[in-house]
Amino acid sequence: MAAKPGSKSNFVLFDVFYEDGSRRSNRKVPAEILGGLDGDAPARKVIEEQDNEIAKASGRPALAISQLVRAGGKKK
Repeated sequence: MAAKPGSKSNFVLFDVFYEDGSRRSNRKVPAEILGGLDGDAPARKVIEEQDNEIAKASGRPALAISQLVRAGGKKK
């Protein structure tokens, strides 16, 4: 049976761990920027930009990211 149109995900989900010990799950990052020699490193920049937009809208400072893990992956 053929796959349904649009069933392929264009995003990769990440769990984000912050320096204060908090965690945010399922943060979306475009799949096309990942891979290659940099691996998942470009995801940090995208998520930091998202955090800065959220911080600006909420009036609270953005938290520093300590670790990124693909959703479903294990924290090191």
